[in-house]
Amino acid sequence: MNENKLKHLEFIQGVINRMGQNSFLLKGWAVTLVAGLFAFANTQDMDYKLISIALIPTIFFWLLDGYFLWQEKLFRKLYDNVRKKADGEFIDFSMNVKPFESEVSLWICICFSNTLRLFYLPIIVVIIITMMFNCM
Repeated sequence: MNENKLKHLEFIQGVINRMGQNSFLLKGWAVTLVAGLFAFANTQDMDYKLISIALIPTIFFWLLDGYFLWQEKLFRKLYDNVRKKADGEFIDFSMNVKPFESEVSLWICICFSNTLRLFYLPIIVVIIITMMFNCM
């Protein structure tokens, strides 16, 4: 295999790994933040206003996680494109994923993919249910 092609694939794989790591960290931060706000609200006689604050970062983490997943999918397309190049073909080390945007779902659609929806929706449901029971 061409040395330049192999190096380019390593660069792209590094970005894909970072996107996956970012997504993992966001999920951890979302759970930690919501649990922390619930614990703090519990010391304040479960004030529903404090609990409702947990909705804002959860939604933002969800959207940001969707963005990272979208970028990961774009870089996977770039990886596949470079992988399919012939060994003698010129490697320009481009990290431009713009040409692949038409091949990947829209960012907002990826936010509602099963993987993200099954993680963030239960958190939001728990927040809303807790708010409803403490609002009465």
